[in-house]
Amino acid sequence: MSDLSATNDTQPVLLERHPDGVACLIINRPERRNALNSAAMTAFAQGIAALAKDADIRAVVVTGQGHEAFCSGGDLVELREKRSAADGQAMAALMGDALQELKALPVPVIAGINGYALGGGSEIAVACDLRIADTSARLGFVQIHMALTPGWGAGQRLAALVGIPKALEILLGGDVIDASSAAALGLLNRIVPAGTARQAALAWAHEIASKPPGVVRGIKALLAAASSQPHSQALAAERQLFPALWEAPAHWQAVDAFFARQPRTG
Repeated sequence: MSDLSATNDTQPVLLERHPDGVACLIINRPERRNALNSAAMTAFAQGIAALAKDADIRAVVVTGQGHEAFCSGGDLVELREKRSAADGQAMAALMGDALQELKALPVPVIAGINGYALGGGSEIAVACDLRIADTSARLGFVQIHMALTPGWGAGQRLAALVGIPKALEILLGGDVIDASSAAALGLLNRIVPAGTARQAALAWAHEIASKPPGVVRGIKALLAAASSQPHSQALAAERQLFPALWEAPAHWQAVDAFFARQPRTG
């Protein structure tokens, strides 16, 4: 079921695997509002690395244990002892690389935001491809209140999501944003009733997993090209994806199914 002992509640991060290729990465420190200490950051990075090696994966959910918090950022009880620039660089490299690898997974990654996503938690949320939150969710790019900037990539990702002027306003303000306001800004795809974020995210992931995997990966790849390549190159990448999918059995099975559903005439 798990690479990281999903049945062992003492693990700071759990990786659950479902038979249809859905995986669920769970930050498991509810007693600390799922704040990340060094062990949790390392386990989180290891979980993503395991997913990157899994050719059978079809969709991924990232969430937090319990209903109070998705992730409340770094655990200051431990991190207050790590005061040097080298300490900051090591943490930024570990989590920055992990979130780049998460973003680069060839399948959709859904954040199931249950409660607070603050600081580093907001960085994890915007590194996911899709975000579904319950009505209790609160997103906070609150780094400025700790005299910090985002360090794990959220500045660039936030600018891509909402534009530079709005990203500047959000980062300078450091406000905690409720779910409806976050959705209005384009930071959330869906809002669900309180306490149901994980179930809703998993249901969405299972729905995605039921689609032809080559097509799902192709859609993510062409949109990744749109965000990382000049327009002409992104167009070429999209065109290159199409022929192999056209001749694939999944396409012709869908065509045959279409005709089988049509009423006969004549």
